[in-house]
Amino acid sequence: MAMPATVRVKLSSEAAGAITITPVVVQELPIPELVGHMLAIAGKDEARLCEILLRGSLVSGASRLRWAGWEADCESLRELLAAFPDPDPTLVFAPSRCTRAVLTGGRQAIEIGREAAASRGLFRRSGFWEELMEMAIGSGPVYAGYSYRDATDRYRCLLTAGTCARLRAAAESLRHSTLRARIQSEPFAAVEVYTER
Repeated sequence: MAMPATVRVKLSSEAAGAITITPVVVQELPIPELVGHMLAIAGKDEARLCEILLRGSLVSGASRLRWAGWEADCESLRELLAAFPDPDPTLVFAPSRCTRAVLTGGRQAIEIGREAAASRGLFRRSGFWEELMEMAIGSGPVYAGYSYRDATDRYRCLLTAGTCARLRAAAESLRHSTLRARIQSEPFAAVEVYTER
């Protein structure tokens, strides 16, 4: 069956917690938006995407999406997938297009948004974000793939003990005390940076 322009989707919450009854919202979702949710889980694996379309159910983040499943035409699906970007390892890391970073290596990853980290203290020439980008460039970022969930390219940078210490010191310029405390106290050994195209 050819791909429809829109799909009638039932959205409900998958949030964990006590037994609750959450409302189900029904809406017409453009097919590229539905496939975008699927790409975050399956990438451009056509067989898996066809299976999800036929099943008519998908959990994306804290939401469950349900629709009347159908057997998708492979050619129509291929045409639709061509509109989505492919991973491109030839892309050079561009700090100006970086939207967020994730410090990894400890028990829990530390998510850092550009807005939250870009502010500087009153007497500082550079803020935490600028320090982080400088260290990411210095560590030789390696392309790690395309994130369909975030619509960004991912780069991974390994950090030395000295670089980690510099980041902990730079965290003093952060406004958000919780984020500052996590960076200064939790272990990390690498950073993943996400850039828009």
